[in-house]
Amino acid sequence: MVGLKPLDVPPPLGVKMASAGAAACIADIVTFPLDTAKVRLQIQGEKTAVEGIRYRGVFGTISTMIRTEGPKSVYNGLVAGLQRQVCFASIRIGLYDNVKDFYTGGKDNPGVLVRILAGCTTGAMAVSFAQPTDVVKVRFQAQMNLNGVARRYSGTLQAYKHIFQNEGIRGLWKGTLPNITRNALVNCTELVTYDLIKEAILRHKLMSDNLPCHFVSAFGAGFVTTVIASPVDVVKTRYMNSPPGQYKSAINCAWTMLSKEGPTAFYKGFVPSFLRLGSWNVVMFVSFEQIKRAMMVTKKRIDDRNRDSCFKV
Repeated sequence: MVGLKPLDVPPPLGVKMASAGAAACIADIVTFPLDTAKVRLQIQGEKTAVEGIRYRGVFGTISTMIRTEGPKSVYNGLVAGLQRQVCFASIRIGLYDNVKDFYTGGKDNPGVLVRILAGCTTGAMAVSFAQPTDVVKVRFQAQMNLNGVARRYSGTLQAYKHIFQNEGIRGLWKGTLPNITRNALVNCTELVTYDLIKEAILRHKLMSDNLPCHFVSAFGAGFVTTVIASPVDVVKTRYMNSPPGQYKSAINCAWTMLSKEGPTAFYKGFVPSFLRLGSWNVVMFVSFEQIKRAMMVTKKRIDDRNRDSCFKV
């Protein structure tokens, strides 16, 4: 048997939310360079930031960034990324089972449509709450750390303050609609696909409910999610990173991309998106399942110790 044993008792909401937030932070730390490379590739073609620097492929982008900006550049925006995951993943993943039960009235084996509805709901809720952290993260990842190139922001708190002072509250929630669309798609595809693959593996007894099963389910969910969500993700990235007035709306941003760069622009950064989302899913879901089980084991030991103490008294 690999990993901790499956849970006998469903974990409470607090355990699921804490486990999801912690697992997402671990996944972000591991895969953040891939996410930064994805952002750089997605905004390439929008404008020429520095003459002579062009990104080619995910590992070429990472290599170019390290060579021209230093190793720290691939983790530019990590603080905002971790802030985002603490707020974001704990809601969209931690609340998923509870919202699913709410829609079904607590019935077992909910249908695909109910799962999709639950995923869309928690994804939209998470974006509505955590959008400012996503805006700051994307802008940090997009800015170049080069001598002679003006930087938009020097620190995370300064970025929040600068955006609020210059763009107002709307600036902090810039791109909320495409981000809700993107994350509703990502969340329902990611969680529903993970659910369905995992249930199929267990139903056909191909694997037990442990690490190999979680790995395969998460990797499959990552690929399906990338294919479906990539176009919206590119529009979201460009719109959130754009200065005031460049695009009238997210739809205008999408139309500008289509007319100037063609339909392939919507799949810019697909490889790093898949590498990042696939690896992120693997690290996140495997960590989520194990952290959740570890927290329940710890909770059971504490409860048993407290119960024994009561009997001794």
